[in-house]
Amino acid sequence: MSAPHGAPGVHSVIGVDAGTASLREADHLIHDLAARLGLPRGTIACTHLIRTDERRGTAVSFALPDARTAAITWSHVVALDHPGLGAALAGRSYGAEPAAHAAVLAAEEHAHRRGGRAVLFPGVDHLTGTVTVADLLALTAIDRLVVVGAPTADGPEPTTPVLTRDHVRPEWRDGHLTLALVPAAGGTLAPFEVPNPTPCCADHA
Repeated sequence: MSAPHGAPGVHSVIGVDAGTASLREADHLIHDLAARLGLPRGTIACTHLIRTDERRGTAVSFALPDARTAAITWSHVVALDHPGLGAALAGRSYGAEPAAHAAVLAAEEHAHRRGGRAVLFPGVDHLTGTVTVADLLALTAIDRLVVVGAPTADGPEPTTPVLTRDHVRPEWRDGHLTLALVPAAGGTLAPFEVPNPTPCCADHA
């Protein structure tokens, strides 16, 4: 993808915990907040597993294009009428523990690209049906592919078809937005994560 799409740093990443337990619930939360907050194109939204003594569940994070946009979005987040909401941006936090702490953990993990499973990211709208490896890398923010069980130094061939199943969830790994793939029928590849039971985005069409 020709435009820059990296996570912009701690001053532009907002963490949110609204008490979601599963990844599917967190996916729904991301789509709901993206619509309610009017998040701009270029936002990268991720889910984060939270495992602390006080909280077992999934928080979310939003990397906005710049610090000014993040500050505006922050004011909208804290104004949401959502019981138990926790949020964090840079040195600020909102809400009661443990939700605020979970939001801090999510924001920090995303800002430093240590982890986070991306649900919204630049180019995700291109990932429907079948695409080639070359197009997947050229048209989206995903910048690294790994094939589970068949690692190669150069990665899969650019012309290899990828069956997206309309459900593509790359993860931040060592600073790279990385998509794990598995071999599929007929020499194709498919994302490692299978939509269960159906792609979340279908509920937001």
